[in-house]
Amino acid sequence: MVNAPAAPITIMLADGNPLVLSAMSEIFERDPRFSLVATSATAEGFLGLVMRVPVQVGVIDWNLPVLRAAKLIEVLREHDNAPRLVVYGDDAGDLPKLAMKAGAAGFVSRSGAVEGLLETCVDVAAGKMVFPFIDVRGLQQDPISSLSRKERAILESLSKGMSNRELSKALGISTNTVKFHLSNLYDKLSVKNRAQAIAYYYSSQMPGGSAE
Repeated sequence: MVNAPAAPITIMLADGNPLVLSAMSEIFERDPRFSLVATSATAEGFLGLVMRVPVQVGVIDWNLPVLRAAKLIEVLREHDNAPRLVVYGDDAGDLPKLAMKAGAAGFVSRSGAVEGLLETCVDVAAGKMVFPFIDVRGLQQDPISSLSRKERAILESLSKGMSNRELSKALGISTNTVKFHLSNLYDKLSVKNRAQAIAYYYSSQMPGGSAE
């Protein structure tokens, strides 16, 4: 039995296949745990919609025209109010690993039961990462590759001794936003403070160096 929460999870869907998009829309509209806000057949359409009307979770096709999912995820990583994204794709080869590396919060195979997609979206909305079994050792070799462009710029600026106020002025963002990016950066690098982040950065720049 499904118990509907007081506030349904807001969700947006994007898929290049109109039949899949229609079927997914019907499934989410029937489930009282969700509030379907909008759908799109393209990555650009999804991006435009979600920038105007933020939602908690987005379900996207990996081969979404024209940007495709990996690029869409990269673009959305730059925005503080971006939804957590679930890739709904063919469970083939390294696709789940690629989705994780790109920054998605979950992956669901199109060949699986539809209940799996619904439950994954519930878990992702609650802050969980949901993927089929993946050997993550390869993903962990270079955490710097997981940083967004803005986070990399901040890390490089940190290495030059810039303060939060100087970073705020240089990047044209508030000091609170700088702190938000620093927190994410520290989490991704598994460090606790600015000094450790700078040390990590310099060790990663050394030829053949390892930050582990």
